[in-house]
Amino acid sequence: MMEAWLTSSFSAWPFGPTLAATIAWLALVAAGLVSHWLALRLIEPLVRRLALKTPGRWDDQLVQRGFFRRLALLVPAITVRALALAWLSPAGAMQSVMLALAHAGLLLVGLATLYALLDALGDAYHQRPCSNQMPLLGLLQAIKLVGFVVMAIILLSMLLGKSPALLVSGLGAMTAVLMLVFKDPILGFVAGIQLSANRMLAVGDWLEMPKYQADGDVTEITLTTVKVQNWDKTITTIPTYALIADSFKNWRGMQETGGRRIKRSLFIDMQSIRFLDADDLARLRKAQLIAAYIDRKLEEIDRFNRAHRVDPASPVNGRRLTNLGTFRAYLEAYIHAHPGIHRELIAMVRQLQPTPEGLPLEIYAFTNDTAWANYESIQADIFDHVLAVVPAFGLRVFQVPAGHDVRGIGLPPRPDNGVPAP
Repeated sequence: MMEAWLTSSFSAWPFGPTLAATIAWLALVAAGLVSHWLALRLIEPLVRRLALKTPGRWDDQLVQRGFFRRLALLVPAITVRALALAWLSPAGAMQSVMLALAHAGLLLVGLATLYALLDALGDAYHQRPCSNQMPLLGLLQAIKLVGFVVMAIILLSMLLGKSPALLVSGLGAMTAVLMLVFKDPILGFVAGIQLSANRMLAVGDWLEMPKYQADGDVTEITLTTVKVQNWDKTITTIPTYALIADSFKNWRGMQETGGRRIKRSLFIDMQSIRFLDADDLARLRKAQLIAAYIDRKLEEIDRFNRAHRVDPASPVNGRRLTNLGTFRAYLEAYIHAHPGIHRELIAMVRQLQPTPEGLPLEIYAFTNDTAWANYESIQADIFDHVLAVVPAFGLRVFQVPAGHDVRGIGLPPRPDNGVPAP
């Protein structure tokens, strides 16, 4: 061994053993530095160039995450360990110190290499189309946490000279403290597994959670938090376990279906509802969307009234067309013909329970475009038209009197241009 040879060589010198140990230690350090230089300057660049030339992309992710650079750092630690066993005396304290340093370096570099490998796997996975269906970031972070705990236990056992099994058994008394310290990671890990296994949430989903004032796209799912970019471009951070403990709305179903719901009511002044007369029918027959409906409905009503011998002298006898029913039929024909309405999803116009504000006439349909701006444009286009055609059916839309209306009480009727008559 080098240490024994140096000790015998410097035995006649003052402080010979100390000088021999110092030279041996410097030789080990020099050997470690040389091996480190060779690994980073020769081996690692060669491996990196080979990885970049291959057609696969997963090894490119390893290069970007520094996997090969960290792997090269294992060379000096292995070199120091091997030379410490070969050069230093087992009976001396120098070998124990160098072996402990080498083992600690192997553990730390090995853990860093594992982190780089997991990051590269995560990058490669998130480039696949199916990555949004099952986020992997939380699971990778859990593996990192477990690796850190295992490394810490082994490193602590080496420094204390105790068996790792003894340290693990001693951790039983610290379970309560560990549960308190790692409460969020543990809850987040369990919640992340449930979210992924049940496909409750994925990156890119539109999440709405009023309790945390979150309303936007999910940008990241980690072991402990979920990041949501709201529509006003602010970022909301939600604990992962809160998505299991509390309720939230995921709009993924709407996005996958390709239709976004319109559910909006128009309040009709009930005093404007009446039967249609001959002039009304003649005028409304010119509307192409309901011309066939009016003819079919009049024939059905006439057949019913003749079958039941209805006396037409009173309007309360038999069946008649109303302006509200005809208007509802027109709206149904209009939304079915609108190019922005989804053809395969339900589309209808229905009456709701009358209220003090009037009779709600609700349009329930789905647009064929889920983008927010396009959805609002389609919805506004429909109701622009609806509000404009209401007077053509002899109906009025209810509106709470405004200050302008109150000021007009007692004034002469307005002409068609809306200016009070002089």
